[in-house]
Amino acid sequence: MVHGFVLKEKRTVKEIAAVASIYEHEKTGARVLSIVNDDENKVFGITFRTPPKDSTGVAHILEHSVLCGSRKYPVKEPFVELLKGSLQTFLNAMTFPDKTCYPVASQNVQDFYNLIDVYLDAVLYPRITPEIFQQEGWHYELEHPDDPLGYKGVVFNEMKGVYSSPDSLLGEYSQHAVFPDTLYALESGGHPEHIPELTYEAFRDFHATYYHPSNAWIYFYGNDDPDKRLEILGTYLDDFSAKKVTSSIPLQPIKKLGDIRRHAFAAGEGQDKGMTTLNWLLCETTHARENLSLRILEYILVGMPGSPLRKALIDSGLGEDLAGFGLEDELRQMVFSTGLKGIDPRDASRVRELVMNTLRDIRDQGIGEDLIEAGINTIEFALRENNTGSYPRGLLVMLRSLSTWLYDGDPLELVGFESVLTSIKESLAKGEKLFENLITSYFLDNPHLVQVVLEPDRELGAILEARESKRLADVKKDMTPEDLQDVIAGTAKLKELQARPDAPEDLATIPVLTKSELEPGIKTIPLVEESMYSTRVLFHDLETSGIVYTDLVLDLHHMVQKYLPYIPLFGRALFEMGTDTEDYVQFGKRIRRKTGGIGAAPFTASVLGERDGFCKLILRGKAMAGNVKDLMDIARDALLRVKLDDKERFRQIVTEEKAGLERSLVPSGHAFATLRVCSRFNEADWAREQMGGISYLFFLRFLLDKIDTDWETVLGSLREIQFALVDAASMVVNVTTSASIWKDVKGHVETFLQKMPERGLSRNTWLPVCSQANEGLIMPAMVNYVAKGTDLYAGGYEYHGSVNVITKYLRTSWLWEQVRVLGGAYGGFCGFDRQSGLMTFGSYRDPNILSTLEAFDKCADFLATADLDQAEIDKGVIGAIGGMDQYQLPDAQGFSSMIRFLTKVTDEERQTIRDQILATDKSHFRAFGEVLAKCVQRGFVSVLGSAEGIEGAREKAGLEEVFEVL
Repeated sequence: MVHGFVLKEKRTVKEIAAVASIYEHEKTGARVLSIVNDDENKVFGITFRTPPKDSTGVAHILEHSVLCGSRKYPVKEPFVELLKGSLQTFLNAMTFPDKTCYPVASQNVQDFYNLIDVYLDAVLYPRITPEIFQQEGWHYELEHPDDPLGYKGVVFNEMKGVYSSPDSLLGEYSQHAVFPDTLYALESGGHPEHIPELTYEAFRDFHATYYHPSNAWIYFYGNDDPDKRLEILGTYLDDFSAKKVTSSIPLQPIKKLGDIRRHAFAAGEGQDKGMTTLNWLLCETTHARENLSLRILEYILVGMPGSPLRKALIDSGLGEDLAGFGLEDELRQMVFSTGLKGIDPRDASRVRELVMNTLRDIRDQGIGEDLIEAGINTIEFALRENNTGSYPRGLLVMLRSLSTWLYDGDPLELVGFESVLTSIKESLAKGEKLFENLITSYFLDNPHLVQVVLEPDRELGAILEARESKRLADVKKDMTPEDLQDVIAGTAKLKELQARPDAPEDLATIPVLTKSELEPGIKTIPLVEESMYSTRVLFHDLETSGIVYTDLVLDLHHMVQKYLPYIPLFGRALFEMGTDTEDYVQFGKRIRRKTGGIGAAPFTASVLGERDGFCKLILRGKAMAGNVKDLMDIARDALLRVKLDDKERFRQIVTEEKAGLERSLVPSGHAFATLRVCSRFNEADWAREQMGGISYLFFLRFLLDKIDTDWETVLGSLREIQFALVDAASMVVNVTTSASIWKDVKGHVETFLQKMPERGLSRNTWLPVCSQANEGLIMPAMVNYVAKGTDLYAGGYEYHGSVNVITKYLRTSWLWEQVRVLGGAYGGFCGFDRQSGLMTFGSYRDPNILSTLEAFDKCADFLATADLDQAEIDKGVIGAIGGMDQYQLPDAQGFSSMIRFLTKVTDEERQTIRDQILATDKSHFRAFGEVLAKCVQRGFVSVLGSAEGIEGAREKAGLEEVFEVL
């Protein structure tokens, strides 16, 4: 017994170098998993099982709402206050189909405990007033009796954005079809048509039912004191008594489905392609051996460009790219979903026949040992590396543990993978046809299969808008004059509450660090520069658990500018078209068998004070130390021996790239709109837009025709790119690993460079050409993405580190309140790029255009008049330092250090910026506001959204050019 918690089990988990203890809170039965290891990026999470009973989105709305003030912290947005003034490395909440998670992370132990305290108070003692429900969920909006009645709410508009994405729709419909008899057939996030059915009473009842320690799964991870964790937790849980909570997740019975479910999505003019998935219900997630075996099988079937099922689908010509979410392993029962997008909906049955015949052929002909080895090596490498990118490693471990723990299984069963992986390897060594048997039992002989077809409907968008307008008109028609006045009064009251500042004494309750607790010095990364022949080599001595990370940097300025849009395609071609001795299937298997992966992608950045941007193609690879020779041989073969003349394979790559870009327009509309704005100002952002923005999408559509009509010219372009980029004299090699490993593998890098041609080509000057007009970009969507940008350096601004504090403050105060809280958008943001001088503003899943642009333009006025005391500024300083000190895994550290070095950002400059951040005061806010006031009217605007919204705002927003993108 420790602080009221009974230790149920304690064991070592060598896979994450940790000791894990499983506790149960004696009074309430709350379950606790406490993991202790050396990871300084500490993670806490509290999760509740939250099974929905309908599609009103109650769990999702509650997830937003509990972070809007609580018993101890009675401010409007404790979540935002933490964003302002914490060193957090993760701070969010997530709604899943059957659970709601509240995770936080920080490297600073006191900050970590502060975050835990605020989150525990939020989930157990939230205010969740009617006004919070209206703000985060939905409400009727009306300011004058003669105005049309409207809906407003953050989640309401967020889900409108989700339902504007065909891929999101396909994923939802596929999941719902597989689980016709359980809660997984409901929309836990909330369907836009059903969210207004949720009442405040049902919302309150949902919290009272499920947000109780007896229904909680609580998680700790990292290097803090395990005893202190339980002490903090006990101060909250000891106030509760045990409660019977019925929240178990029922199993979907296996049944014969076998039919086709057809749905429509709102399409733009000229969109006539649909998409389809085949979806199988598999085993329970808690079956560890089956779980891991199916993950490997998924990779074998569709994980590589040459995987047999993926290849059959792409080669068929029936569609443009793979569809489906693959293997779903975070629900109680696993699901596999695959298919094609960009199909003629009339070909759906042909896709089904193709998939089933291909699976049958794979089973009957057997899976080759090299393909199995590639699948196992890839999954095993990923498990051992545990590379979570920008997310804390502990967060991934938490989600992995919940995939068994939430369903009353062992929380460590999938975290400790070693014994299961060994068991799989032993079965294969004995000659067992493990994966062929899985294909038979889970795909070929499994009756629980359903096909979903999503068909384009160019009228649907207008129908949905008309349906919503009619529903609102009918509601208003049935209102009495007194009812209308109540709605008007409610609208005014909510806006008044949203605009009212928090009392200073309430803000003071939020626990924050002091500036004295911050490290005054920057974090540095070791870097050694040397030369090998004519090539610069950078080395970072970091502990990487035996892995060697390499970056090969190719200079795009050695190429003429007309080839820029080809670069992402050329990067894919290097590893997805094979070589003169291996086709792309064989080459892909070699990559997966011998490495942890290698690929190429463009990277651009402005360089302070220079006209030319930093525009590169970077080949990033990783391998265990013993396989570095293989990694370098693969890179050499890709660069020197790539087979570029396979017209059909290249056409497939272009088609997949186009489909992927179209797929990302709705969910990432803010990124596309912001990039369009940035491309008007500098070469680096212009080049990035040519290689990844709206311009790139238009180029891909053009290129598909050109491949068919003038392939020799396309092929000639690819070969000229290869000749210009593969040059040892302009190449940079970046290596991240420990010094002892570098000593052993350095010779393989030297051998690689010896074989690279040294051409010494001159650099080309580019002349970016783009429109200088504000623009509206039309796509079928129920929300907008609004962006604006301006060049502050052109307006006389001289950089000062305080801008990091100021922009963070703008995001979490003025823009949060005006764009999200009052405007109902899912998000509003801004940022400043020190290298280019660009100040950008943007919104995400936004029902508005004009009011958002007005909010952007009034940022300067806000900075001129904001009531700022030094305590509020210091909170922003802490948040800015947290952003500067974001936790990075070794590969990311090595990459960041390389980019800083090559873009001429010195540690001395970084220290100066840090000093300036720490010294920020009110005068810096006022001075920045004056510069912004001079510059903001000279900016460019780009709006990506619906035709109705853009046409309605066109004149007042000054949108001189309007055109369709989808």
